[in-house]
Amino acid sequence: MIAGVVLAAGGSVRLGRPKALVEIGGRPLVLRAAEAVLGGGCAPVVVVVGAEAAGVRSVLAATGVRIVVHEGWARGIAGSIRAGVAVVEPHPEVEAVLLAVCDQPALDAVVIRRLLDAWRARPAGRSLAACAYAGTLASPAVFPRARFADLAALRGDRGAASLLRRDRSAVVPVPWPDGARDVDRPEDVEGQARADRDPGAAPRRGPGPWDL
Repeated sequence: MIAGVVLAAGGSVRLGRPKALVEIGGRPLVLRAAEAVLGGGCAPVVVVVGAEAAGVRSVLAATGVRIVVHEGWARGIAGSIRAGVAVVEPHPEVEAVLLAVCDQPALDAVVIRRLLDAWRARPAGRSLAACAYAGTLASPAVFPRARFADLAALRGDRGAASLLRRDRSAVVPVPWPDGARDVDRPEDVEGQARADRDPGAAPRRGPGPWDL
């Protein structure tokens, strides 16, 4: 069983409003992410919230995901990762966790299934799987139980992508060019609206290794 953890606790300072609640195609980003992870086959699915927790909880009420409120969200993404992993770690049937962020509008169940399939079919010596785009390995990514201690050791704004960089030879890369689209600033919301109207519009470079 592979659990899913969606990170949606940040205050979105650069955007000026909670990105989790930004609507793309009429649906909030956090809902799109949660549905993608659920539809891709992860179970259980945990969504870590912090800023605007009440609003995010309301949006996700009908999904059946477990909501975890991380009070220390302002101290960096590492705490959100630890909070999510702490929920699934006690369950011995969980063999790995998929970490996803909520600001990738192209994320869908197909991407999640490809990633899970790649991890399950990984060759010897490769214990991780991550999406590859914009010259980096980043969200979403799968970490086996043997790496839970590494995730628990993260602090501040040092995200899980630092582990992917450190152990790159152990990662199965799953190409996903559309992962380079994210919503981080007001112009990104406008750009995504243009991309929806014109699929040929060039997307903005997406999450860097600091974003997972």
